[in-house]
Amino acid sequence: MQKSTDELTQSAKDKLGSAPGSEKPYRLYSAGAVGPAIRMYRERAGLTQDQLAQMAGVNRTYLSDLERGNETEQLRRILRLLKLLGVRATLQEADW
Repeated sequence: MQKSTDELTQSAKDKLGSAPGSEKPYRLYSAGAVGPAIRMYRERAGLTQDQLAQMAGVNRTYLSDLERGNETEQLRRILRLLKLLGVRATLQEADW
């Protein structure tokens, strides 16, 4: 039996929220770094690519491309804008 999106989301939150703040933020120095960060957090949550893609409403192949470090133009633009503003992008597990 396949889990619902709500069940998968709660399961991921439970696993990620077990030790909030215990990890240092994941710094994004390039658009290509977003994918490996997504993979790390997805695996830590115990989710498959199919499960996360379903939860996010994206194709699994798109998620796979991101996780392999394939950059998208949108990500490059966002990071370029942040850099011009003197802002560093980091990812950190939410405590909610």
